Amino acid sequence: MKYVVDVGIAVKWSVPEPLHDLADRLLAADHELLAPDLLLVEFANVVWKKRRRGEIANVWIYTLALDDLPAICTLIPSDRLAARALELADELGHPVYDCLYLACAEAEHCPVVTADRRFLRAVAGTRHEPSVVALDALP
Repeated sequence: MKYVVDVGIAVKWSVPEPLHDLADRLLAADHELLAPDLLLVEFANVVWKKRRRGEIANVWIYTLALDDLPAICTLIPSDRLAARALELADELGHPVYDCLYLACAEAEHCPVVTADRRFLRAVAGTRHEPSVVALDALP
C-alpha cells in the first residue's frame, strides 16, 4: 500500500511517545511511504521544540534520523503542491502546512496517515475525510 505520512508519524519513528509502536509497525510493513519535502523542516522544528521543552536531552541523534528520512520516504517537492494546499487550507479552515500532506495524497492517489486529531477533525464530514486516515485506525 502507498501512504503519505505527516511529520507526526515521522517523529514517532524516532521519539518514544504515544502511538510510537503503531508508527514503527507502519514503517516495518512493506508500504511505499511518501511525504512533501517540507517534512524535513517540520521534523527539525518539532525536535527543536521538544528540546526547548526538555522532552529530549539533545538534538544530535535526531540529526541522524533527519538524514535518514529521505531513504525512508520518497520526498515530493512542495512547490508542486503549494497552490493546491492553499486551496485546501481555505476550504477546510486548516493550516497550509497540514494541507500540504493532503495535497500530496491527492497528487499521489493515496491516503495521508496521521495521528493529528485536529487535522482529522478538520476533514471529518468533508469530501476529504476518506483521504486522511488515523494511525490508530490502520489495519
